Amino acid sequence: MKSRFKALQELGTLLASAKDTTTAAPALNAAIEKAQQANGWFTPTAIGHALKAWGNALRKDRLAQWQSNYNWNSPTPKTIGLVLAGNIPFVGLHDLICVWLSGHKAIVKCSSKDPFLLPALVTLLESFAPAEKGRLHFTTAPLKDFDAVIATGSNNTARYFEHYFSGVPSVIRKNRNGVAVLTGDETEAELEALGADMLHYFGLGCRNVAQLFLPEGYDLNNIFGGLFPYKDVIQVQKYANNYDYNKAVFLMSDIAFLENGFFMLREALSWSAPIATASYTYYNDLASVTKLLAENADKVQCVIGKKSLENALPFGTAQQPQLWDYADGVDTLSFLLEL
Repeated sequence: MKSRFKALQELGTLLASAKDTTTAAPALNAAIEKAQQANGWFTPTAIGHALKAWGNALRKDRLAQWQSNYNWNSPTPKTIGLVLAGNIPFVGLHDLICVWLSGHKAIVKCSSKDPFLLPALVTLLESFAPAEKGRLHFTTAPLKDFDAVIATGSNNTARYFEHYFSGVPSVIRKNRNGVAVLTGDETEAELEALGADMLHYFGLGCRNVAQLFLPEGYDLNNIFGGLFPYKDVIQVQKYANNYDYNKAVFLMSDIAFLENGFFMLREALSWSAPIATASYTYYNDLASVTKLLAENADKVQCVIGKKSLENALPFGTAQQPQLWDYADGVDTLSFLLEL
């Protein structure tokens, strides 16, 4: 177990030292280049942010804090099927790490949108702990011969997963998004950090803020001001295409919206939002927002806001999850250790 955590620490040190998309590992650099060529969303900025976020998450102190939360028994090794998403770079790494730490094996099916990054990163991780090599196997074929499964997809895909994997223990993840609750006294720096929460990875991540809760009378220019530092996002062709398309849909559907040339806001309660858009709704008291969030917990991945809000994360941290920030609130590591 110690060797596995030490290997993760070494991996984190390497990722933290990355300059943009260049690391000290040639094979990983080659995989990054392939990923950028294959997926227009995997820009140098997006991959660079992911590398830094993982380097920060895998710090020695944070690994130690995570490790202290569990009773590290040695479960009988089983084979875990992993069906990974590909919406943002390295999005399935946390599941891979959890399987690797638990002592199980994995059959990993990467998303067709991201077939290069994770295999290269696993090879690098195994180089820091050679005795653990070979427990994470990647495949493009349908999964078979597994004892449990962790699968991530859309709400429609999840229904298929629940049927197909009904005979084994499973963690099935569906669509969720981040929300932000503003009080009206946010600083300029906090509003710019909120802009990052909305636009990092072009808003494609399940933790990106898609719904804003604003106090009555709130000036929406504050939101656009926080977004302004990220205006160059419109220079990315795939984003620009989606912006144009969704703007046309709003116009043809007679949906009222405000926009600043690269992002649109519409007044609605919607837990997800098309690319280049977010929804907002006004509130009279925070208690009503808290109640609404509790009633719709299955749609919310994280809440961004002031520390005074229950379970709220600081502005700017939506796409910087800690190792113990489990997707959909399901403790993946406990699930694996208890198999």
